Amino acid sequence: MAKQTIEDLDLRNLEGRVVLVRADFNVPLDEEGRVSDDTRLRSTLPTLNVLVSAGARVVVLSHLGRPGGKIEPALSLAPVAEQLSSLMKGTVEFCRETVGLEAEAARSNLEAGALLLLENTRFHPEETANDPQWAASLAEGAYAFVNDAFGTAHRAHASTAGVARAIRSRGGVAVAGLLMALELRFLSDALADPVRPFVAVLGGAKISGKIDVIDALLPRVDRLIIGGAMANTFLMALDLEVGDSLVEEDRVDVARDVLAKGGDKVLLPVDVVVAADITEASVTRTVPREAVQPGDRIGDIGPESSALFSRVLASAGTVVWNGPMGVFEMPPFARGTLELARSAAAAADAGKMVIVGGGDSAAAAESAGVTDRLTHISTGGGAALQLLAGGELPGVVSLNDRTEVS
Repeated sequence: MAKQTIEDLDLRNLEGRVVLVRADFNVPLDEEGRVSDDTRLRSTLPTLNVLVSAGARVVVLSHLGRPGGKIEPALSLAPVAEQLSSLMKGTVEFCRETVGLEAEAARSNLEAGALLLLENTRFHPEETANDPQWAASLAEGAYAFVNDAFGTAHRAHASTAGVARAIRSRGGVAVAGLLMALELRFLSDALADPVRPFVAVLGGAKISGKIDVIDALLPRVDRLIIGGAMANTFLMALDLEVGDSLVEEDRVDVARDVLAKGGDKVLLPVDVVVAADITEASVTRTVPREAVQPGDRIGDIGPESSALFSRVLASAGTVVWNGPMGVFEMPPFARGTLELARSAAAAADAGKMVIVGGGDSAAAAESAGVTDRLTHISTGGGAALQLLAGGELPGVVSLNDRTEVS
């Protein structure tokens, strides 16, 4: 990786110094306001433990949800601090301010080897605006910045890109955390020269959110599998009946162009699961893709499609998967996505590199019980897609290059 990481720091220089960390603690909360899934917290523990063990005074920034620049008590990071304390087996201090006198005092009073979590950065409109003065306030007094929030690296926000520039402008250093470095190694470095055949699997609801990824991947992959509701638009591009299924009619020409460019590279479902409606109690039937009727709604790929996609994954050298094959949250339409997860795991078992990106795909892998068998599960759907599309990540671009002396 071309950027410096926490492993490039001389940890002896961190003792007693403030190190600012951007983590991705955008986690789900249950009805009682407690963290219901702490995967993202646990994924950042290696970086936090290195800094705490080095005696740094660790100040952590994160967002939670989309409060729109206003204080939303239900989106406070207080429950995150409580759960993080449990995971780190030590008290994590929490400040109900992000900047201001209370936050400054909390930083000043922080002891060496202690950790402080500041309040939700998105309670302030300056965060998403990447306001340089606000970023400088966040960075005040910090010796170094460690970005371990891959899930937000595609955002040019104050707490991702702004603080890195603020700290570097006064001679400090900004580096990638262990999680960020791991993500970049798999999604950037490994895909620069993939073991072939290189197979990409794209699912989810819409083409519009992934057209740049499709355009970037099409010349690079050996096979491109398309499923989920976005496949419906491709089926319409083939002049097939899709009934009342979710379709982006304004993207049919785009889908037609992809099919023309990709030719045999592009694989679509050959059969589908349909119902009169998409609900937990839907009565379904499986039909060839040519046999969808007016009024049908496509909710999943069929078993023949699952078998076809499984054979392609079994022959692959590298697999990248982003997006479900159907409405997998509902049992009548879950089989296709879960079967794909099992096929991906079988490919990984056979020594293939299998990279899963996106929250839905990760959740499907969890539901299928195959999480620990996959090569890598990315913590950032949007950031992963941007990298796959050949784009730059502002939260990474702003870090020190390897060639710079820190």
